[in-house]
Amino acid sequence: MFLGTHAPRIDDKGRLVLPAKFREGFAAGLVMAKGQDRSIVVWPAAEFADHADRLNEASRSDAKVRAYLRVLFSGAFDEVPDKQGRVTLPAALREYAGLDRDVVVVGNGTTVEIWDASAWESYLASQEDAYSDISEEVVPGIL
Repeated sequence: MFLGTHAPRIDDKGRLVLPAKFREGFAAGLVMAKGQDRSIVVWPAAEFADHADRLNEASRSDAKVRAYLRVLFSGAFDEVPDKQGRVTLPAALREYAGLDRDVVVVGNGTTVEIWDASAWESYLASQEDAYSDISEEVVPGIL
């Protein structure tokens, strides 16, 4: 499980050193793709394969499904971290998420998100009050 917030930097070659506590989860490979809210979402390769299998069960006769799958899969990149735990963030994903040098790597359970540092601060500030005030079911049947 990926937990916590980390603040590494992107180097001049577009590489990011994964937080040490996340490296084991990505040792066998990872998949990076466009995430919601202009972030990059990172899955362990096996988790992404399971996610893709579930998505491929959806009806492709639905235009929203086709559009979602096209954007997700066309913008996905697979990689294996190097011995120092570095991954290269593709230019297309860096541009999509507005990433320059200062980023935040956020654990999100089974995935990790990579955010521009200032975008993450703004997002978190806009969500924390609502989070602390939740008094009803958020995820139907679960929470």
